[in-house]
Amino acid sequence: MPIWNEELQKWGYLYHEEVSSFQWLGISRKECPTMITQEHLDNWFTYHSPSPEQIPYYQAVRDAGRKLAEAILENTPLSADQTAAIRHVREAVMTANAAIACDGR
Repeated sequence: MPIWNEELQKWGYLYHEEVSSFQWLGISRKECPTMITQEHLDNWFTYHSPSPEQIPYYQAVRDAGRKLAEAILENTPLSADQTAAIRHVREAVMTANAAIACDGR
């Protein structure tokens, strides 16, 4: 049985619990704006040199990520969870950098 969720419904998605998948409503898969295209891959897997305008954005994201990683290091015990938390911060910084590079900022 489909589960309606306001946030998902706002974006036109229906969540099917029995198959744990999202289905775009009213639009064929080919027309779905969330579908990955060859153009996406070309953009994502191409080196993007930072423009002078982008450098402050990269720096701000790196600085914030470092502060969070330092807070985790200073306030959590040495453990696999600490390592995972810092790894996730690194991944978040890298993903944010990709957003800057690929989406132009």
